[in-house]
Amino acid sequence: MRVDGKPEGLRQSMSWLHTWSGLLLGWLLYAVFFTGTLSFFRAEITDWMRPELHQSVPDAGTAQRGLDAMQAIAPKASSWTLSLPNERQTAIEASWREPGAAAGRAGTQRSTLDAGTGEQLQPRETRGGGFLYRFHFELYAMPRIWGRWIVGFATMLMLVAIISGVITHKKIFSDFFTFRPRKGQRSWLDAHNATAVLALPFHLVITFSGLVLLMNILMPWGVQTAYSGDSNAYFSELRGNRQAQPGAANANGPREGGRASRQAEADTDAPVALAPVGPMLAAAMAQWPAHGVGSITVNAPGTARATVELREGGGSSLVNRGAGSTLLFDGVTGEPRPAPEAAAISWPRATSNVLASVHLGRFAEPLVRWLLFLSGVVGTIMAATGMVIWVVKRLPERRKLGRTPHGHRLVEVLNVGAIAGLSVATASFFWFNRLLPAELAGRSDWEIRGFFTVWALCLLHPLLRPHRQAWREQMLAATLLFALLPLLNGLSGGAWLTQSLAQSQWSIAGFDVMMLALAALHGWVVWWLARSKQTASPAARKAVAPAKAAAADAGLLAPQPAVATAMEQQP
Repeated sequence: MRVDGKPEGLRQSMSWLHTWSGLLLGWLLYAVFFTGTLSFFRAEITDWMRPELHQSVPDAGTAQRGLDAMQAIAPKASSWTLSLPNERQTAIEASWREPGAAAGRAGTQRSTLDAGTGEQLQPRETRGGGFLYRFHFELYAMPRIWGRWIVGFATMLMLVAIISGVITHKKIFSDFFTFRPRKGQRSWLDAHNATAVLALPFHLVITFSGLVLLMNILMPWGVQTAYSGDSNAYFSELRGNRQAQPGAANANGPREGGRASRQAEADTDAPVALAPVGPMLAAAMAQWPAHGVGSITVNAPGTARATVELREGGGSSLVNRGAGSTLLFDGVTGEPRPAPEAAAISWPRATSNVLASVHLGRFAEPLVRWLLFLSGVVGTIMAATGMVIWVVKRLPERRKLGRTPHGHRLVEVLNVGAIAGLSVATASFFWFNRLLPAELAGRSDWEIRGFFTVWALCLLHPLLRPHRQAWREQMLAATLLFALLPLLNGLSGGAWLTQSLAQSQWSIAGFDVMMLALAALHGWVVWWLARSKQTASPAARKAVAPAKAAAADAGLLAPQPAVATAMEQQP
């Protein structure tokens, strides 16, 4: 690894690898980690960003109310699907397919229903949490395949950085219990080590499982060979779909020609009332007391062939990606019917499902989801401290030169813009959601444009301000923007925090609490920066020449007499 070709030990070579694998794409990895952490609350973010839904409060009659509404909205549909409110969703998300509709999403129509009245709601156009989720693995404004390749390559470097970091720090677990404040480089290393070890299993699993999710893009050759380049056939078979063979029987029985069969089919399609769903829900709740019913699907509604399928609100196994069990009922009589058996899952598919479900948090109950979120926050702090350490370790070199090299200055600017700037841009994204007119055409795109505009300004800002001051100003802006979001929610038509807590609207209340937690975290950084500057000794300020004082200030370090000696120590 050495430029001069001299041999070095494993730990020394791993230290070089750890440093540069973490720095080269460190800013992108930070953005991926930050937005991926927020994506654990993707559904809650989307709910909050549609304040028109905040007055939707479910009760015991919500399911029946939703089905009654569908009879008026889509009486001739071939199927209805209702996603019922839960702790992550306040309203009913309805979808249906008309006879002869195109296959897949193109033929699916959607609407949102008030859980308390069954009325159709018109929420504002927004990408919501889906934008942050998509950005964290395919970026934006480029072909998706390119974005996923870039993120996949960065994720591989992240895995290399984690493994090489464990090898480099032979006392990493003992260092976890050590923190030496106001010791310059040593303090930053202590913080980096502590955050790395605290959630090390999470970091390893989330990084490796992310690579597994991108496996078909990063390593597509096996699929291309086995399916002769037809990736659609691979994914269709992966989902358990099979193309019907000519003359094969369909789900409703064998195909038979003749006037008699057509007459019988017409007789079965005569309008028939749907059985009340209440007894079906009671039977399902008795079988699924922990998760309850998550969704209702009605096939052939309004006909004698109608069936009602209830799906559990959560699963007990990750082998099938956390999918719940199902119960099938006759839609006319309400009597139970045998549900089709689930297809067997091969062990390679089961392994992939487990890793994917762990990465996406499909198994997570509210408490576990918060633990995943906190682990993600620790991971972002780990990435941030690692990039700051790169600057701090080079302060002695800058003091000897009496100036800041252009490369070091570039890293400083990118650190501020990528770390603090991303927080400001994310908070601004939520503010744009409320400040832009609800009826604005293409408003979801304007929300995203606002996000990137603010982020670009945050990248320019540290070019015009002293380094420490740029950190303080952007962190202060992020603190205020995050802290005021619950107030903005109530003032712009959403539910106040006290109201959402009283009505058990946990998706809305959870978002507000998450924003207050982020405000507290950024506020602590502002307080720490202000305190470290105020506690600097006059002797230290006098001992450093003006040019070198600027370099010391650029390192985010309190200029104390012991700092120079501490920074020159090797980890």
